[in-house]
Amino acid sequence: MGLTISRTFGGKELDELKAVLNPGNLQEVAAEIHRELGLLKNTTLDIAVTGELGSGKSSLVNALRGVTDSEEGAAETGVTQTTMETKGYPHPRFPKITIWDLPGIGAPKFEPEEYLKKINFSRFDFFIIVAAERFTANHTKLAREIHEMKKTFYFVRCKVDLSMNSERGKPNFSEEKTLERIKKYCYDNLSEILASSPRVFLISTWYLDKYDFSLLQEALENEMEYLKKHALILVLPAIELVLDIVPLESSLVGGGLSFVATFYLLKKFLRDIEEDAENVLTKAAEP
Repeated sequence: MGLTISRTFGGKELDELKAVLNPGNLQEVAAEIHRELGLLKNTTLDIAVTGELGSGKSSLVNALRGVTDSEEGAAETGVTQTTMETKGYPHPRFPKITIWDLPGIGAPKFEPEEYLKKINFSRFDFFIIVAAERFTANHTKLAREIHEMKKTFYFVRCKVDLSMNSERGKPNFSEEKTLERIKKYCYDNLSEILASSPRVFLISTWYLDKYDFSLLQEALENEMEYLKKHALILVLPAIELVLDIVPLESSLVGGGLSFVATFYLLKKFLRDIEEDAENVLTKAAEP
C-alpha cells in the first residue's frame, strides 16, 4: 500500500464540473482544474514517528533528516522523557513533507488508553512505529489503530547494535542469524494484525551505515515517488470527463463551436493540464 493524499478530483468535484461543462466554456473548466492542480502542488505529507518511551524515536527523526542529535534544530534526545509534545520537522529533500516526533506511548501523560485521542492520530498520513527491544501490547495497539485507519506504517527496530553486543558473547554467535531472528520476531507479531507483509527495518542510529537504515531511506523515497505519480493520476478523471462530455463529433452538427475550434481548444486544454500535472510532479521534489 502506498501513501495517500487528501486531494482528489473525484466525487463532488467531478459532479460540479459535469454540471457546468460544455464546448463553450473549456477555458473556464481548464482554469478550475489548474486551481485543483495548484492545491495538489501544495499538498503536505505528515509522517508520524511513534513508539514507546526511550525507544529512540527522536534519534531516528534526526537520522532521517540527516542531522546529529547535538545539532541546532535537531529533535531533543536523552535517557529521560524528552518529547513532551508533538513537534514537526521538515524533511531536508522534500520540503512539503513533515516528520513528526510524537511523545512516547505509555509515558505518564500519555497512557495507552488516552494516547490516540491526545495525539489525534488520524491527522497523520503515514507512520513509523519504533521499538527498542521486545514487541509489546503498545506496539500492537498502535499497529492495529493505523491498520484500521487504512494507512501505511513501517516498523523500525532501533538499538540493534546493543542487541548484537548482548548476544555476541554467546556460543556459536552469528550476527546474520541473530538479525534474522529479530526480524522474524517482529514479522510474526505484526502478521497477527496485518493481512499483507509488514515492512520491518532493523537499525542503529549510532551506526547508520550498518543494518537496514539505507533500506529504510530508500523505501521512504520510493513512497515519495508514489506520491508524485499519484498527483498526476488524480487529475485523469477530469480529463476523461472533458473528452466524454465534449466529443469532437458533436461540434460538426448543430450550433456550438466549429470542429476546428473545438479541436484546438481541447488540444490547448489538454496541453495546459499536462504541463500543470508535470509541474506538480517536479515541485513535489524541489528543495
